[in-house]
Amino acid sequence: MNKLTGMIGAAALAMSGTALAMVGAGERDWTIGPWIKGKNYSVGMSPRPEYTRDGFAIDFPTTLRSHVHYVTFSPGSLEGKREIVMRYRIDAEPGTRFVPQEEPGKKGAISLFFQRRGDNWTAKGRYEFYRWYAPKAKVKTLSPGKHEIRISLDDPEWISVRYRNPADAPGLFEAAKRDTAKVGFVLGSDLLRGHGVYATKPARITVTDFDIR
Repeated sequence: MNKLTGMIGAAALAMSGTALAMVGAGERDWTIGPWIKGKNYSVGMSPRPEYTRDGFAIDFPTTLRSHVHYVTFSPGSLEGKREIVMRYRIDAEPGTRFVPQEEPGKKGAISLFFQRRGDNWTAKGRYEFYRWYAPKAKVKTLSPGKHEIRISLDDPEWISVRYRNPADAPGLFEAAKRDTAKVGFVLGSDLLRGHGVYATKPARITVTDFDIR
């Protein structure tokens, strides 16, 4: 048993045995991807997270040959919803670095995300406004410990694939919320949000709560 496994095991034993968090097994069908035309762009990753007593967990890959990009589920429409709240914990060995696949000189980052149904992933024409990423101020650097991300769905600083705001296409922003296909979080850098991350030592992210309300 390595040090990280022991840390995670100790945390699980400390649980009280209460019901699973909202993200627990059987409540949400989370996927590690994205899957585009049958290909998983989270290279080397399982297509599903591991469900645990306190949420779901993903072990970061520890080599550049493997990386984790998007972690999503299908909640239905976001129309009428006010905000997204995500709580998570990162366990990692001392000295672990979280490295963006395409910007290795930067720190790894985590960001919330939602996507309209029917996206063709080209980011061209109207499809530029099918994927929306959290405002820059809400992007968090990956680091050990407990964290929370809370974002209003009416925040004017959500950004599209090409870094444009809802004011640039208000009808398409509202359409994306109305006809939502995927919601979740992405891993990358502060600029290339969902372009993948790996860790330099064993590390795990456990999502303890993901609430759309």
